[in-house]
Amino acid sequence: MVGFKVFCFTLLCIFFASQIYTPLPDNIEESWKVMALDASAKTCIFTALFLENIGVMRFEEFISMIFMMDYTLPLSDEHITVTDTTFTDIPVRLYLPKRKSETLRRAIIYIHGGGFCFGSFKQRPYDFLNRWTANRLDAVVVAVDYRLAPQHHFPVQLEDGIAAIKFFLQDKILRKYRVDPNRVCISGDSSGGTLTAAITQEMQNHPEIKHKIKIQALLYPALQVIDSQLPSHLENEHGVVLTRDIAIKLVSLYFTKDEALPQAMKKNQHMPLESRHLFKLVNWSTLLPEKYRKDHIYKEPILGRSNYSLPGLTDNRALPLLANDSLLQNLPSTYIITCQHDILRDDGLMYVTRLRNAGVPVTHDHIEDGIHGALSYMTSPFYLHLGLRIRDMYISWLDKNL
Repeated sequence: MVGFKVFCFTLLCIFFASQIYTPLPDNIEESWKVMALDASAKTCIFTALFLENIGVMRFEEFISMIFMMDYTLPLSDEHITVTDTTFTDIPVRLYLPKRKSETLRRAIIYIHGGGFCFGSFKQRPYDFLNRWTANRLDAVVVAVDYRLAPQHHFPVQLEDGIAAIKFFLQDKILRKYRVDPNRVCISGDSSGGTLTAAITQEMQNHPEIKHKIKIQALLYPALQVIDSQLPSHLENEHGVVLTRDIAIKLVSLYFTKDEALPQAMKKNQHMPLESRHLFKLVNWSTLLPEKYRKDHIYKEPILGRSNYSLPGLTDNRALPLLANDSLLQNLPSTYIITCQHDILRDDGLMYVTRLRNAGVPVTHDHIEDGIHGALSYMTSPFYLHLGLRIRDMYISWLDKNL
């Protein structure tokens, strides 16, 4: 047994060493730190896949264990009261400024990322970001947890988010926390950006919802999976922290445990024939700026090869880029951050184009040296200046527009 443990440890050390020297793009800031973070992330992924393949535990269970090591308690400080509670059985963490205010406060609802399969508002980077937001903006912040895949598939995550937000937007709850109903934002990063975009589409177009969202912020969001060979997918196939294979694995688990889906997605052969009309909504050859199209040739996905039925793959509630223009026209002012070295880059870039074409005011910040998940690296010992820069850009936009 001791010998086996030594063997496993040696294997992981060798794998880590092989990853630490993986070449990075030339413009990456703090390159050695990013190399170490990338090697650590990929070593965890290697371990998770190994344990899954030998039947010890599922991939997402191991990654969740790693994430949980970074969970925080709801600790108040001299400026902010922090409380964990529930909104209609949905866990939320509230950040309430202590200073007195003569006027109603603005509010930010934050939805965390994690590939739909792991993560929580309890993670230190999210707690840090939400605490910082509440303090800097003198705002009420509501961080929402939702049930995770693959134990719960789409649309459970969306339904949890909508339920918590509808609860918060009740007049009696807004009065309780002294929130101005006309100054509410929904924000989210990565898969949390997916849910933010979908929830905003649902709520802004729902005639029975009294209080609408004033603005939304999407931080390197995932917005479509029907074309799995966008330029950003191919350029960042072996990207920093998030690779194409892992992105496909996680988004597949959002919909199903059927291993046929990720295998088909890798070949871009996962969509049914009846989805052909949707591809004009995600056609990167027309929606991406020329800068991001160059050196790439558009290839239409092969349809009709799949032998399973997954309605979520054609549902804009799961994939917000599939919304038609009439749905987009009603959306509020939007902030989108995209990162150059990110497999999800083109999702955000296409949504910028679609929203602007629909007449929605959009502020877009593109981070030339950006990598996916940068906001997860804002706390010691893993902090990157990149994460702090993105935080400050996000807070600045909120302050000016909320």
